Amino acid sequence: MRDNDLKRKLSLLTRRKFLGDSVTSAAALAMLPAPSVASAANAGRTVPPSDRITLGCIGVGAQGTRVMMDFLKFPDVQVTAVCDVNRESSDYSEWGPGELVRKERRLLADPGWGSDWKGPTCGRMPAARLVDAYYSKVRKTSGYRGCANYTDFRELFAKERDLDGVVVCTPDHWHAFISIYALRHGKHVFSQKAMAHTIAECGLMAKAARDTGLATQVAVMNEASQATRLLTEWVAAGVIGQVREVHNWSQRPYWPQGIDRPKQAEPVPDGLDWDLWLGPAPLRPFNPIYLPFVWRGWYDFGEGAIGDMANYSFDTLFRVLELTAPTSVEASATPLFPETYPVGELVHWEFPARPGRAPVSINWYDAHLRPPRPNELAPGELMSDASDGEGMLFVGDEGKILCGFEGEHPRLIPSSRMKSFMPPPDNLPHSPGAYREWLDAIRGGPAPRASYEFEQPVVEALLLGCIAVRAGTKLEWDAVNKRITGLAEGSPVDLAAANAQINPPRRAPWDFTS
Repeated sequence: MRDNDLKRKLSLLTRRKFLGDSVTSAAALAMLPAPSVASAANAGRTVPPSDRITLGCIGVGAQGTRVMMDFLKFPDVQVTAVCDVNRESSDYSEWGPGELVRKERRLLADPGWGSDWKGPTCGRMPAARLVDAYYSKVRKTSGYRGCANYTDFRELFAKERDLDGVVVCTPDHWHAFISIYALRHGKHVFSQKAMAHTIAECGLMAKAARDTGLATQVAVMNEASQATRLLTEWVAAGVIGQVREVHNWSQRPYWPQGIDRPKQAEPVPDGLDWDLWLGPAPLRPFNPIYLPFVWRGWYDFGEGAIGDMANYSFDTLFRVLELTAPTSVEASATPLFPETYPVGELVHWEFPARPGRAPVSINWYDAHLRPPRPNELAPGELMSDASDGEGMLFVGDEGKILCGFEGEHPRLIPSSRMKSFMPPPDNLPHSPGAYREWLDAIRGGPAPRASYEFEQPVVEALLLGCIAVRAGTKLEWDAVNKRITGLAEGSPVDLAAANAQINPPRRAPWDFTS
């Protein structure tokens, strides 16, 4: 590519497009340091109580505890309350044996912490103990009064009126209600992905954020990554020409899917408020097949592998390709079940042309399904650098980019192209990291890049894919009116049934009206 042509194509990429926010936000972020989580050294720095951001953590299972520990490390943050419907249990999922207790020991610089470990232990009481230990042993906060704990988030908001924000790490079916409730109570919100459980919830969350003007951020950390920046620059510079298709594959699910509801009911464990755990979902008898973590495969609680993982990769794709809403989605899968996602699924989205960009199709594969192997790979060359075998492939008119699942370690294929490749200039602003973006926004800084308003079309596209999986057909989508307007001929469901999944009923009183 000639230098003048490269400069011309680079000029099409503005900082506003990359950030998804205002030019002012881009300029402010450009002056911030490179991404990082609060370092151990900074964790010991003293910040006056009046300057601290006070947070409550709602949902402190395994992932909620990990996120809570990350926020504890910021010197200008004080976690003052935790909330979970489970008091305490040792049956949570980990990323490896002893992973959680090792992280807690590192946080506290205490190798003897959790010496009575019986398994991955989480819940509101363990979380409160961990917070108390951190502030007394590590931060040595003067005048520290202890971490409050609650079963019901409504009680937390009623009693913890001085909170600046909340971190929501509940199962997916609770994300929207709690986040909107928090915004209506004047609290900034950092919430887990997927942002919402239904398409209608996406719009309600974005509207609540817009109406209140409070800072919202979804935990898709790759939005702040160097990989997303690199891919954005490469594609905008026309390194592989117009991108026509993308293939994205995941190893998930790691939890049971393609199963029926158990016929037997089990006793509710002591310390678990089962009715509150269900919340807006339909009432059903307790069974350990639903929690913890394994709820992801059930229609009423999660969105399967797409909800767990595609929010990461699609966030990158929406930024790199400047995507708008899809026009259609088509899915095929292993046998369907009434209440759970199938074992494996293939989903195909069609996105329209954008200014200076060609139409693009995105293909999702999970479980054992994979895209065709590119001819450009040498015999024995892996499609992914990662040990989990997940990845992404961009197919353009003038070449292909192969990278990790979230865009990490991008490379041109065949490998010979990388030997003579001259990367485009690094013109995009750096992010201080997803956590710091949100904390700075609470202080009046730029809006976080993964705000509810930015994530709304991303998550709507993913959830439309989930509906296509459940319907087992192709859907035509009207993004303006949020309606499915057509189905493939011979579809196993009718149009009314498909549209009913956009805004399914919620169990009282969790209907967004209170």
